[in-house]
Amino acid sequence: MSLQLAFSGFGAPDTPGTHTFRVEIEPAHSASVRILEDFGYAERETDSPGEEERVVLERRVWSAIAEAARREFNDRLKAARIPAGRWRVGDNPVDRLLGKELCVLAWAAETASDGQIPVICRKWAALRPEERWWLYSATVAEAGLAGDTQRGWRRALSYALSDGEKSARGRCRAKESEHPELPLFEVAE
Repeated sequence: MSLQLAFSGFGAPDTPGTHTFRVEIEPAHSASVRILEDFGYAERETDSPGEEERVVLERRVWSAIAEAARREFNDRLKAARIPAGRWRVGDNPVDRLLGKELCVLAWAAETASDGQIPVICRKWAALRPEERWWLYSATVAEAGLAGDTQRGWRRALSYALSDGEKSARGRCRAKESEHPELPLFEVAE
């Protein structure tokens, strides 16, 4: 007998107490969008906070990056045979690794002009998942809370991903069919 896992949102396990991210989208079109990291049960048993607010985005910024994130995440979820997600008003659970990647995109775009956001989305999409995870770890170590805008690595992400207009399509990425044995979140060696 095999155990069938259930998922919600963007690959978040439907298991209570799991470390995930959550994107809170209010119904008002002028309301900000919040991305929170929920550490699950393990952190609630210690003195650590149960969740951290990672970034608050203006709705115009969220609207500009949401499709790039949805497309990237759903391509990977589909390859892993996990149901695709979509952004909805309310709470949107996101797998913890995809949530880290989403934070990198959001941090880079949070203070960007409308003209810079498409460049940021293209450059973010050209990064490998493990590169995004590393950028998340480096950023959260010193500037990972919502109020840390334009500090440390967060400022660096903004500059690095918004600089230039050259398309980021020049990087060769392996197609899923070339590595069908790799699970969704494992790093190729």
